[in-house]
This record gives sequence, structure tokens and C-alpha cells, in this order.
Amino acid sequence: MPQYALLIYIDPALLGALPGEEFDALMRACLQHADALQAEGTLLASQKLQPIKEARTLRVRRGEERVLDGPFAETRELLAGFNLIQAPDHESALRIARGFPWARFGSIEVRPLEDLDAERLRVGA
Repeated sequence: MPQYALLIYIDPALLGALPGEEFDALMRACLQHADALQAEGTLLASQKLQPIKEARTLRVRRGEERVLDGPFAETRELLAGFNLIQAPDHESALRIARGFPWARFGSIEVRPLEDLDAERLRVGA
């Protein structure tokens, strides 16, 4: 079955405006939803990322390495986490994404994954 990455982007200002109790209630509901998806075999992995102040971006150009603090792109929405799911098609993956509350505070990118085993065969790795 095809796999999809649900990339969770949040706008820190929108999320930061939530009272702590409301955020905790959203997080509890999100975790319960994730647990149900995992129990049915739809959710393969899920993880919340640490704040961007903990991130480093590595770039190598012409043999020179640069490590920058934080994410490379300047954007209002920040990558906050991901869910790895399997779904029969893109519409089903979107339906699953709609079950998470985070699109109200940013966006959820639903991106199909490539078949890495097929790529290994293609390049002879």
C-alpha cells in the first residue's frame, strides 16, 4: 500500500495564542487519534519536532561545508512534526490528515513517498 508523509507546519503566533488548557486538549485529542490510526495499521510513525532554535541546517557547496542555526528557509510556518501513514490513494491520505487539528494553526502537507526499494534496484545499490 502506498505511504504518505503528513508534514505538519504550524504558525507559532496562531498556536501561541491558544490558552495552555486548550493546547493540551488539542494535543490529547491528536494523540488519541494517532493511537487509533496506529492500532488499525494506518499510522506507521509519528513524531513532534523540537523548536527551530534547536535545528541546524547543513549545506555543502564546492566541497565547503556550512552549518547554519535553525531552518534554512525563512517562512511564517515552521515544520513541527510528521506522521508516516499508509493509504490506498491521495484522497484517503487527505481524509486521514483532516483528522488532525493542526491545519487550523498552519498546514498539513500530504506528500506521497517514493518506493526506495525500487530506486535501489534502479541504481544498483
